[in-house]
Amino acid sequence: MLADDAAKKPKSVVDVGCGIGGSSRYLAKKYGAQCYGITLSSVQAARGNALASEQGLSDKVSFKVADALEQPFPDGQFDLVWSMESGEHMPDKRKFVSELARVAAPGARIIIVTWCHRDLEPSEDSLKPDELNLLKRICDAYYLPDWCSPSDYVKIAESLSLEDIRTADWSENVAPFWPAVIKSALTWKGLTSLLRSGWKTIRGALVMPLMINGYKKGLIKFTIITCRRPEAA
Repeated sequence: MLADDAAKKPKSVVDVGCGIGGSSRYLAKKYGAQCYGITLSSVQAARGNALASEQGLSDKVSFKVADALEQPFPDGQFDLVWSMESGEHMPDKRKFVSELARVAAPGARIIIVTWCHRDLEPSEDSLKPDELNLLKRICDAYYLPDWCSPSDYVKIAESLSLEDIRTADWSENVAPFWPAVIKSALTWKGLTSLLRSGWKTIRGALVMPLMINGYKKGLIKFTIITCRRPEAA
């Protein structure tokens, strides 16, 4: 998706919902791109900038506090718009994708990697009651708004006249992560660290078996959506 051809390498990247900036640092190292990360957390932004400095990337990577639904960038600034595991936190998915498209330069690639629920069957109007209940318990624990399906993202992208829209299901590759995290927590070091981290983290840890169940049921989909902003006329 991101060509190694020098002419096609991204030069300016926005990392939307950047956390502490792992994606930005990787992209800066791999492509020499100028990367700008935004997060709602001042703690994450500060940590991301500190790590960039430690790795000699301060001239290439920077992080700031900003709202993904009201990005502080002009139209058409970036030739790669990147969002890794932040879409599930967005209460307005259309506004989220619209902002990604707004800051994308003509012809720029948009990449969204996010948690989704399964696509509905043609005969279905909604998920099954037990599926809705499982998602509600996960959302309550992780303070998430309602999820959507991969098809919902495609419809949003189409409505915004984005092009080359593709999706892929990476669930099979990602599902083993959750049992591995639980296993790592079931050590003396893991348990003591968890207890020190506070109730919110403990609450999230207790919900991990529900994530595993959701993947096993085929309800939770770890999805990549890619598309492009049309070239300028």
